[in-house]
Amino acid sequence: MNVISLFSGCGGLDLGFEKAGFSIPVANEYDPTIYETFKVNHVNTHLIESDIRQITKKDIEPYILGDVDGIIGGPPCQSWSEAGALRGIEDARGQLFFDYIRILKEFMPKFFLAENVSGMLADRHNEAVHNILRLFDEAGYNVSLTLVNAKDYGVAQERKRVFYIGFRKDLDIKFTFPKGSTEKECDKITLRDTIWDLQETAVPALKNNRHNPMAINSNEYFVGAYSPIFMSRNRVKSWDEQAFTVQASGRQCQLHPQAPKMVKYGKDDCRFVPGKENLYRRMTIREIARVQGFPDSFQFIYSETNNAYKMIGNAVPVNLAFEVATAIGQALSQGA
Repeated sequence: MNVISLFSGCGGLDLGFEKAGFSIPVANEYDPTIYETFKVNHVNTHLIESDIRQITKKDIEPYILGDVDGIIGGPPCQSWSEAGALRGIEDARGQLFFDYIRILKEFMPKFFLAENVSGMLADRHNEAVHNILRLFDEAGYNVSLTLVNAKDYGVAQERKRVFYIGFRKDLDIKFTFPKGSTEKECDKITLRDTIWDLQETAVPALKNNRHNPMAINSNEYFVGAYSPIFMSRNRVKSWDEQAFTVQASGRQCQLHPQAPKMVKYGKDDCRFVPGKENLYRRMTIREIARVQGFPDSFQFIYSETNNAYKMIGNAVPVNLAFEVATAIGQALSQGA
């Protein structure tokens, strides 16, 4: 089944769908720092390097043989983020949801998936979210809106995300969002399971956080001071826990589990354990890639390490994408 990928980033969502048996002949990404990474890892996909606001059906059609069965993608989430300004649909980035819907209406595939941060469910966005649901409905789709945590879907990470999933009304498909393979606490995947073997080969980035050519398969970490905001709470998870949400920033990257958890001294004041300061470092690019579910064969192309952290942090965890894609595929086959 052919799927169009929008707001593709480096392709975590795409990897999950391909693993579930879907084909992605064409994708779109706006950020030039991601282009090479996407192309080297998705050799069977044509990447349209352009602003989605300038793209039409005519730009996409030449790269697709046969029908378009689905459209997937995660419109930029910064404007909806709990960590950001929460401007939502009033922000230009939030309005990119409208371009996603515009392209959906041009192709009218069997299904669509749009992923975003949990912050868009904040009360202040209630009207905007209902408007988005209405637009999907008016476009001809039965839509579900589901909040999930990636740790329940074979991912070693606490990561809450929202999924809009719709099926064309004429197909009359009753879709139930899948329960995750690691929903039970005893099945959860930990940092020990995921990154234990990488700790001995981790190296610091070079000056100004440029890529260190001595790093084996991007196993290098961002260096530099920690901001007061960063030090306002514990940033260390233990080996036998799931990671915090992977951030799209090297400076804000969580700390490696080799260090003890930070000690709370007061409100917004956490500190490293005295005498253990040498154990505190940010997780490496390869470590957070593992946490997000990217295979070690996935290459990240960058000269500035922050660009790698950004593309990984903005991705959909691969196994979460795979489990959702599998459920979509089953719904389509049963409804056929």
